[in-house]
Parts: sequence; structure tokens; C-alpha cells
Amino acid sequence: MEKLPNCPKCNSEYTYEDGNLLVCPECGYEWTTESENNIEESEKVVRDANGNVLSDGDSVTVIKDLKVKGTSLVVKIGTKVKSIRLVEGDHDIDCKIEGFGAMKLKSEFVKKV
Repeated sequence: MEKLPNCPKCNSEYTYEDGNLLVCPECGYEWTTESENNIEESEKVVRDANGNVLSDGDSVTVIKDLKVKGTSLVVKIGTKVKSIRLVEGDHDIDCKIEGFGAMKLKSEFVKKV
């Protein structure tokens, strides 16, 4: 049996075929295999913890205390980060934090200012 792709909207793995459409039972999203190929080719959208779309140059605020790997330092909740740069990978934000220097953050731990 062919492995069906995850839902492009909610990333559910329980998709099924209905004629020429693919359907997600969890969120109800329907799409065709042609639109799926277009989604993969389009640019990845990075969203903050509240679902706001982030872009290069935005300012964000840290919403959770984050331990800095390899040190005893902690980036405190409420720390403002200016001029972020979006990158590919697990940690999708590249930035400089005052007092810490260059840092990579996950978008799920920040909110747009």
C-alpha cells in the first residue's frame, strides 16, 4: 500500500483518498496531489507561538525561559530580540541577543512584537 502524505495544514498522518482528493479527518482539509506538489515547492512559512507569520527583520519576544546549551546562562521570559533572520532547520530563527551574542531560536518559543 502506498504511503499517503501528511496533511499540509495540520500535519496529521491519518489522511485518506476520496476519489482524486486527499482528505484529512482531523481538520477536514481537502487537497489534490497537484496542489501538494505546489505546497512543497513554495517557501516555508514560519509562525510564532500565536500563529503570526514571521519574516526577516521582525522583532520578537521570548515567551519561555530558555537554557543556553553548553552554559549555565538562561534567556529570560520577556527578552526582546530585534532584527531576526529566518533560516532552514529545526531552530528556524537566527538572531543576536544582547548579553548572549549570536543565537538560534525555535519559532515556537517567541511571539511577534
